[in-house]
Amino acid sequence: MQGAVRGLLSNGKNAILRHFCVGNQWIRPVALARFESTVSAHLEEHGFEKTTISDILKGKGKSADGSWLWCTTDDTVYDAVKSMTQHNVGALVVVKPDEQNSIAGIITERDYLRKIIVQGRSSKSTKVGDIMTEENKLITVTPDTKVLKAMELMTDNRIRHIPVINGKEMIGMVSIGDVVRAVVTEYRDELERLNAYIQGGY
Repeated sequence: MQGAVRGLLSNGKNAILRHFCVGNQWIRPVALARFESTVSAHLEEHGFEKTTISDILKGKGKSADGSWLWCTTDDTVYDAVKSMTQHNVGALVVVKPDEQNSIAGIITERDYLRKIIVQGRSSKSTKVGDIMTEENKLITVTPDTKVLKAMELMTDNRIRHIPVINGKEMIGMVSIGDVVRAVVTEYRDELERLNAYIQGGY
């Protein structure tokens, strides 16, 4: 997955342009430069790579599992992992008791494996606050962050979940799966627009 995502980020729209088929014939390299200049203007006009984190959150909806699941610093690791299992997610936002919109950190399956299982600690007697990734070490995005930028942050830092912060307020969480689906959808839509443009649909 990491390799495929990095390839997508490295090549971007040029990969699409260089592998685009018009009718039954592939575009020849000789004509590619002229074609790219025309299509690049078309891509700018139609806002290629315009999807933001806000669009993902709207698609998930406030009540969707994983859109914003949380625990507190005082909860036990056992209860946090149980909640992850019940909701089929790999991470929970951690908040301070009685301060649901104030993020304190994040706890993930990886934290559980590395800091509880491997170290032989008890999940029932260890507090989430003792093993979570703290707020000052968190990598976050805002609602306006472009999806491709979020994907780059996640792959470069080898993380699978990223909190969405608006000012100082926690408003949601997106996973690498959410981001990849959004990118694939956008590229698919852009290919359809390019095909219509090339065939005279515009």
